[in-house]
Amino acid sequence: MNEPRFFRHWCMPNANTFEIAPIAALLDRVLAGRSVVVDPFARGSKRATHGNDLNPEFCARPMEAQDFLRDLAARGVVADALLLDPPYSPRQMSEVYSSVGLSKGMAASQTARLYAECKGLMTAIAAPECVAVTFGWNSSGFGEGRGFALEEVHLVCHGGAHNDTIATVERKTIPTQRGFL
Repeated sequence: MNEPRFFRHWCMPNANTFEIAPIAALLDRVLAGRSVVVDPFARGSKRATHGNDLNPEFCARPMEAQDFLRDLAARGVVADALLLDPPYSPRQMSEVYSSVGLSKGMAASQTARLYAECKGLMTAIAAPECVAVTFGWNSSGFGEGRGFALEEVHLVCHGGAHNDTIATVERKTIPTQRGFL
Protein backbone atom coordinates (compact mmCIF):
# COMPACT_ATOMS: atom_id res chain seq x y z
CA MET A 1 0.00 0.00 0.00
CA ASN A 2 1.25 3.48 -0.83
CA GLU A 3 1.71 6.11 1.83
CA PRO A 4 -0.91 8.89 1.76
CA ARG A 5 0.07 12.18 0.15
CA PHE A 6 -0.32 15.48 2.01
CA PHE A 7 -0.96 18.88 0.45
CA ARG A 8 -1.37 22.38 1.88
CA HIS A 9 -3.14 25.17 0.02
CA TRP A 10 -4.17 28.72 0.86
CA CYS A 11 -7.49 30.20 -0.21
CA MET A 12 -10.15 32.52 1.19
CA PRO A 13 -12.98 30.70 3.01
CA ASN A 14 -16.35 30.12 1.36
CA ALA A 15 -19.55 28.68 2.84
CA ASN A 16 -19.82 26.70 -0.41
CA THR A 17 -16.90 24.34 0.19
CA PHE A 18 -16.80 23.04 -3.38
CA GLU A 19 -16.27 26.59 -4.72
CA ILE A 20 -12.96 26.97 -2.85
CA ALA A 21 -10.45 26.84 -5.73
CA PRO A 22 -8.11 24.07 -4.48
CA ILE A 23 -11.11 21.96 -3.44
CA ALA A 24 -12.83 22.50 -6.79
CA ALA A 25 -9.61 21.36 -8.52
CA LEU A 26 -9.38 18.31 -6.25
CA LEU A 27 -12.99 17.34 -7.00
CA ASP A 28 -12.52 17.90 -10.74
CA ARG A 29 -9.64 15.42 -10.62
CA VAL A 30 -11.03 12.68 -8.35
CA LEU A 31 -14.57 12.73 -9.78
CA ALA A 32 -13.42 12.52 -13.42
CA GLY A 33 -14.99 9.45 -14.99
CA ARG A 34 -17.22 8.72 -11.98
CA SER A 35 -20.84 8.10 -12.97
CA VAL A 36 -22.69 7.69 -9.65
CA VAL A 37 -21.73 10.39 -7.14
CA VAL A 38 -23.63 10.64 -3.84
CA ASP A 39 -23.70 13.80 -1.69
CA PRO A 40 -26.18 13.88 1.23
CA PHE A 41 -25.28 17.52 2.10
CA ALA A 42 -25.07 18.99 -1.41
CA ARG A 43 -26.32 22.51 -0.68
CA GLY A 44 -26.28 24.19 -4.12
CA SER A 45 -23.58 21.95 -5.61
CA LYS A 46 -24.44 20.01 -8.77
CA ARG A 47 -21.40 17.70 -8.62
CA ALA A 48 -23.46 14.73 -7.40
CA THR A 49 -25.73 12.58 -9.52
CA HIS A 50 -27.62 11.91 -6.27
CA GLY A 51 -27.60 15.06 -4.15
CA ASN A 52 -29.66 16.11 -1.16
CA ASP A 53 -30.05 19.08 1.16
CA LEU A 54 -32.48 20.06 3.91
CA ASN A 55 -33.08 23.42 2.28
CA PRO A 56 -35.86 23.29 -0.36
CA GLU A 57 -34.09 26.17 -2.12
CA PHE A 58 -31.38 23.66 -3.12
CA CYS A 59 -33.31 20.40 -3.30
CA ALA A 60 -36.74 19.54 -4.72
CA ARG A 61 -37.33 16.79 -2.16
CA PRO A 62 -35.33 17.76 0.95
CA MET A 63 -34.64 14.96 3.43
CA GLU A 64 -32.54 14.29 6.50
CA ALA A 65 -29.21 12.95 5.24
CA GLN A 66 -29.72 9.54 6.85
CA ASP A 67 -33.19 9.14 5.30
CA PHE A 68 -31.81 10.18 1.90
CA LEU A 69 -29.07 7.52 2.15
CA ARG A 70 -31.51 4.83 3.28
CA ASP A 71 -33.72 5.71 0.30
CA LEU A 72 -30.77 5.33 -2.09
CA ALA A 73 -29.93 1.92 -0.60
CA ALA A 74 -33.58 0.81 -0.89
CA ARG A 75 -33.52 1.80 -4.57
CA GLY A 76 -30.35 -0.22 -5.16
CA VAL A 77 -28.07 2.75 -5.91
CA VAL A 78 -24.38 1.78 -5.94
CA ALA A 79 -21.98 4.73 -5.79
CA ASP A 80 -18.54 4.97 -7.31
CA ALA A 81 -17.92 8.29 -5.51
CA LEU A 82 -19.04 9.65 -2.15
CA LEU A 83 -18.90 13.28 -1.02
CA LEU A 84 -19.36 14.07 2.67
CA ASP A 85 -19.40 17.78 3.56
CA PRO A 86 -21.71 17.94 6.59
CA PRO A 87 -22.00 20.80 9.09
CA TYR A 88 -18.62 20.78 10.87
CA SER A 89 -19.82 21.64 14.39
CA PRO A 90 -22.95 21.57 16.56
CA ARG A 91 -23.23 25.35 16.03
CA GLN A 92 -23.18 24.94 12.24
CA MET A 93 -25.70 22.12 12.50
CA SER A 94 -28.01 24.30 14.58
CA GLU A 95 -27.70 27.12 12.03
CA VAL A 96 -28.54 24.78 9.13
CA TYR A 97 -31.62 23.42 10.86
CA SER A 98 -32.88 26.80 12.03
CA SER A 99 -32.42 28.24 8.51
CA VAL A 100 -35.10 25.82 7.27
CA GLY A 101 -37.40 26.22 10.28
CA LEU A 102 -36.35 23.04 12.10
CA SER A 103 -34.77 22.54 15.49
CA LYS A 104 -32.54 19.82 16.87
CA GLY A 105 -32.21 18.89 20.50
CA MET A 106 -28.81 18.72 22.16
CA ALA A 107 -28.37 14.96 21.63
CA ALA A 108 -29.53 15.08 17.99
CA SER A 109 -27.13 17.92 17.16
CA GLN A 110 -23.99 15.99 18.05
CA THR A 111 -21.95 15.87 14.87
CA ALA A 112 -20.05 12.67 15.75
CA ARG A 113 -23.31 10.69 15.76
CA LEU A 114 -24.39 12.20 12.43
CA TYR A 115 -20.99 11.55 10.82
CA ALA A 116 -20.85 7.92 11.99
CA GLU A 117 -24.37 7.14 10.81
CA CYS A 118 -23.87 8.80 7.42
CA LYS A 119 -20.51 7.09 6.88
CA GLY A 120 -22.02 3.70 7.69
CA LEU A 121 -24.96 4.24 5.34
CA MET A 122 -22.68 5.55 2.59
CA THR A 123 -20.32 2.58 2.98
CA ALA A 124 -23.30 0.28 2.43
CA ILE A 125 -23.89 1.74 -1.06
CA ALA A 126 -20.22 2.07 -2.05
CA ALA A 127 -18.94 0.05 -4.99
CA PRO A 128 -15.52 -1.62 -4.86
CA GLU A 129 -12.84 1.02 -5.57
CA CYS A 130 -15.33 3.77 -4.68
CA VAL A 131 -13.59 7.05 -3.92
CA ALA A 132 -14.75 8.93 -0.80
CA VAL A 133 -13.94 12.60 -0.21
CA THR A 134 -14.69 13.90 3.28
CA PHE A 135 -14.51 17.54 4.40
CA GLY A 136 -14.32 19.01 7.88
CA TRP A 137 -12.01 20.27 10.60
CA ASN A 138 -10.39 16.85 11.06
CA SER A 139 -8.92 14.16 8.84
CA SER A 140 -10.89 11.17 10.16
CA GLY A 141 -12.53 10.32 6.82
CA PHE A 142 -14.31 6.98 6.44
CA GLY A 143 -11.42 4.96 7.83
CA GLU A 144 -9.94 1.49 7.62
CA GLY A 145 -12.70 0.06 9.80
CA ARG A 146 -15.14 0.71 6.98
CA GLY A 147 -12.77 -0.72 4.39
CA PHE A 148 -11.28 2.53 3.07
CA ALA A 149 -7.60 3.32 2.53
CA LEU A 150 -6.35 6.89 2.88
CA GLU A 151 -4.77 8.26 -0.31
CA GLU A 152 -4.58 12.04 0.20
CA VAL A 153 -5.07 14.74 2.82
CA HIS A 154 -5.53 18.36 1.75
CA LEU A 155 -5.25 21.21 4.25
CA VAL A 156 -6.79 24.41 2.98
CA CYS A 157 -5.58 27.29 5.12
CA HIS A 158 -7.90 30.30 5.20
CA GLY A 159 -5.65 32.60 7.23
CA GLY A 160 -6.32 34.58 10.37
CA ALA A 161 -8.40 32.83 12.98
CA HIS A 162 -10.28 30.63 10.48
CA ASN A 163 -10.03 26.88 10.90
CA ASP A 164 -8.47 25.06 7.95
CA THR A 165 -10.79 23.04 5.76
CA ILE A 166 -9.45 19.49 5.68
CA ALA A 167 -10.25 17.12 2.83
CA THR A 168 -9.46 13.42 2.92
CA VAL A 169 -9.50 11.26 -0.19
CA GLU A 170 -9.94 7.53 0.40
CA ARG A 171 -10.63 4.48 -1.73
CA LYS A 172 -12.72 1.48 -0.75
CA THR A 173 -10.32 -1.44 -0.74
CA ILE A 174 -12.12 -4.06 1.33
CA PRO A 175 -15.50 -5.40 0.21
CA THR A 176 -18.27 -4.52 2.65
CA GLN A 177 -21.59 -6.27 2.64
CA ARG A 178 -24.61 -4.05 1.96
CA GLY A 179 -26.31 -2.98 5.14
CA PHE A 180 -23.08 -2.03 6.98
CA LEU A 181 -25.26 -0.02 9.38
